[in-house]
Amino acid sequence: MKEHLDKQSRPVAKLTAVSKLYGEGSLVVKALDNINLEVSKGDYLAVMGASGSGKSTAMNILGCLDRPSIGSYELNGIAVEDLDDDALADLRNQQLGFVFQQFHLLPEATALENVMLPMIYAGIPLDERISRAEKALTKVGLADRMTNRPNQLSGGQQQRVAIARAIINQPALLLADEPTGALDSKTTKDVLNLFDDLHSQGITLVLVTHEDDVAARAKKIARFNDGKVIQITRR
Repeated sequence: MKEHLDKQSRPVAKLTAVSKLYGEGSLVVKALDNINLEVSKGDYLAVMGASGSGKSTAMNILGCLDRPSIGSYELNGIAVEDLDDDALADLRNQQLGFVFQQFHLLPEATALENVMLPMIYAGIPLDERISRAEKALTKVGLADRMTNRPNQLSGGQQQRVAIARAIINQPALLLADEPTGALDSKTTKDVLNLFDDLHSQGITLVLVTHEDDVAARAKKIARFNDGKVIQITRR
């Protein structure tokens, strides 16, 4: 019972005294400078800051795409810095979903095939891959576009495919890096409404943005400047 309660109260993601350094000696640059940040289960966190503030570096560490130079990162209680590259890749596939400004879809694959891809790496049988991908595409409003390739889809539809792919393995944490940056205002609203729906269904979401109206959808905002978290506000 105690172990169950500990899991319920444990942060999904926790950065503790994390710094990220580039260069050596007098040329060292601190992309992150001793930051502490927690993401709790069910959070909807927007990360904001100017270019060079450290927000993208923090996102890369949260996404296990980079490692801290100093400090520790725990993802669902797992100490990320202790993992080798293979274990880190497995953790990304099992625990994380990614949505980027550029959709990163395979151009020759259908929407259904693009969404199925993470499940191939996870070793899920074909019948289940198809079933889950169909449900995910239906959830994001693309039930009638499953056999379309990316060049047959609008930008908003491509981003919906990318979101379906990101949630297909039921990640502990969904990371979205400037996900509306390449979209027009109407499509941006549609995608943000979809994020609202996913959050209401219990998905834990971290979104990097420089746009105030995008960040306004989140329940918590962390503002970065010069590699530090300077403010965290709740709505």
